[in-house]
Amino acid sequence: MGLAARLAALLALLALRAEDLLGAAAREDTFSALTCVARALAPERRLLGLLRRYLRGEEARLRDLTRFYDKVLSLHEDPAAPVANPLLAFTLIKRLQSDWRNVVHSLEASENIQALKDGYEKVEQDLPAFEDLEGAARALMRLQDVYMLNVKGLARGVFQRVTGSDVTDLYSPGRIFSLTADDCFQIGKVAYDMGDYYHAIPWLEEAVSLFRGSYGEWKTEDEASLEDALDHLAFACFQAGNVSCALSLSREFLLYSPENKRMARNVLKYERLLAESPHQAVAEAVIQRPRVPHLRTRDTYEGLCQTLGSQPIHYQIPSLYCSYETNSSPYLLLQPIRKEVIHLDPYVALYHDFVSDSEAQKIRELAEPWLQRSVVASGEKQLQVEYRISKSAWLKDTVDPMLVTLDHRIAALTGLDVQPPYAEYLQSPSSPLYRMKSGNRVATFMIYLSSVEAGGATAFIYANFSVPVVKNAALFWWNLHRSGEGDGDTLHAGCPVLVGDKWVANKWIHEYGQEFRRPCSSNPED
Repeated sequence: MGLAARLAALLALLALRAEDLLGAAAREDTFSALTCVARALAPERRLLGLLRRYLRGEEARLRDLTRFYDKVLSLHEDPAAPVANPLLAFTLIKRLQSDWRNVVHSLEASENIQALKDGYEKVEQDLPAFEDLEGAARALMRLQDVYMLNVKGLARGVFQRVTGSDVTDLYSPGRIFSLTADDCFQIGKVAYDMGDYYHAIPWLEEAVSLFRGSYGEWKTEDEASLEDALDHLAFACFQAGNVSCALSLSREFLLYSPENKRMARNVLKYERLLAESPHQAVAEAVIQRPRVPHLRTRDTYEGLCQTLGSQPIHYQIPSLYCSYETNSSPYLLLQPIRKEVIHLDPYVALYHDFVSDSEAQKIRELAEPWLQRSVVASGEKQLQVEYRISKSAWLKDTVDPMLVTLDHRIAALTGLDVQPPYAEYLQSPSSPLYRMKSGNRVATFMIYLSSVEAGGATAFIYANFSVPVVKNAALFWWNLHRSGEGDGDTLHAGCPVLVGDKWVANKWIHEYGQEFRRPCSSNPED
């Protein structure tokens, strides 16, 4: 049996909206991959169809009511006419005895709204869960943190990094989508419910500002109000230590809802606290950003993400180069791969156009039906965790002949044995990989199957560089030194995608079976 027939090739496909470092355990996990968010468009289109039919029914009903109104109004232009003319006198009696009753008690309005409700109930099972809303809000907060985005800018639909007085546009969308006051409130409330006042306060402040500007306007879809935003923001400020701000907001709340006894008690409480500690009236509360226990190198990681993968100084390093790579393989002789050495220690190379557009699309199509929430290893178990929100699928080469071709190409380019058990094809405790003990991952081959408009770089945290998403390119690095020791400088993390849909395919190759392809060395630096 040849290489292709024996290889159960595995590609771990990660369809990412915000890769690897924040999330929530959602019931449907709609928020955790943009491909799933895109699927949510279908039920909304169905809801739009239902609403269109409802509106047409209501428009027809209102047109008929307008006709009735105009008819009766015209009869009142001459007050004496309905009494003098016996026909008009009869119709007056009839209208007052039955017509008005029929208008007021018409079932048409209730039938229209009932049809809308019935249609919604049929679609409801396909809609995102509340946990998805929480996950989406956390994803926005993560983007806010990693890219230092300004909340006011995000509310206006622009992506700007603000550092002191400097404002940098990270992405300029072709069409501006601004957030409503209710949108900002819901984001702030997710943080508020977690006790995360660092994120809650700026979003609730923006919600209050927008609600103030539109006070008195009624929007059917809104769940919150100015009073709700003031209530939550006041308590968030109090929890953050800003009693003066909490008092001011609570007093404003009572202007709109003076009968609220709870808020009145809060005002008395804040006034007493300020009287007991006058310094709190002028003290500036400093809110610390929540700690991220699973990422001890947060500042370095975020700094690398903020470069968006740009490495301008690389062009000044003569030891970095580009070339056409065949690896002395006949397979690549007539079609060498364009190689760009990104970094020397650790060695990281980018192979441009490793796959074609059609191959990348085919892999995505094969994987999409099988996408599931990504897991991490915890002892002998595979667990979902809050800080990894991607989705992944596993593809064997038996799924499609194109995958066999792809495996040949990877083997030819790397010179490594990618036959099982020397390369992964299933990541679970029952995998033959675990049973056959094929050693640690010696190399990683990661293929970018899509492009993104902004963000999504791969950050090598200890080596202090990042690589942008390059569609159809493949990134290669050694996970182990030749001595078999792990190379800590290859620790990497995906930066969240600011705008776009990130897909990658990973091929993990293990150390056993590579003894003569990558000989060992006692030198720890090799």
